[in-house]
Amino acid sequence: MLELKPERLAFDDYQDQEISICGKLFRADMSGALYWPAENALIVADLHLEKGSSYARRGQLLPPYDTRETLNKLAAAIDRYDAATVIALGDSLHDVDAATRIGIEDLEILQIMQEDREWIWVTGNHDPHITERLGGHVVGDIVVEGITLRHEPHVGHMTHEIAGHLHPAAKISMHGYTLRRPCFVGNGRRLVLPAFGSYAGGLNILAEPFAPLFGLEGMQAWLLGQEGLYPVASRLLRED
Repeated sequence: MLELKPERLAFDDYQDQEISICGKLFRADMSGALYWPAENALIVADLHLEKGSSYARRGQLLPPYDTRETLNKLAAAIDRYDAATVIALGDSLHDVDAATRIGIEDLEILQIMQEDREWIWVTGNHDPHITERLGGHVVGDIVVEGITLRHEPHVGHMTHEIAGHLHPAAKISMHGYTLRRPCFVGNGRRLVLPAFGSYAGGLNILAEPFAPLFGLEGMQAWLLGQEGLYPVASRLLRED
């Protein structure tokens, strides 16, 4: 596996990385999206649309542009791969009322993205119900070619699974240089996607919730950089 070199942070060699899950090939994109070439499908997790407005209702003011920024980033990823199907793995909305707060212009952006392609919303713990206002099809999980796509990964060393929910992030340290970024994390048999939403945040993959999924042995991480996606050796990982 490649190791992240500090000097590589400033120079982009590639935008995505090939990842194998149970013998099937995917492209992990620097945006946090996962493209499945054989299915011409783009998979994203944890958009958390309208998180900013949710915080504002509780008196914590954040710039109210997270939904537009997230949708624009998603549109760019869709265009990059010309995906015929989009699958959002839950927590696409930050709360059950978020759909009522999405502005008309943002809804129009979403509708344009949905034109001439299949759009599947997988429900999550933040959005157990998704209104028809957002279009697309709503499912609890979906199985494609033997791989289950769901929001929350099942505990234990199971296989054939792609999930979100945990917002994985990795911290690395080498030669006195420290970096913390959202990341993909997997072991060749299952994969957890980084949160795609602008305000989603991240949980260190060395934290307790990841241990029953992977353990450190065999864990692989791919960090989202500003100009590329970087595979990292597990020995470089550090706790927060």
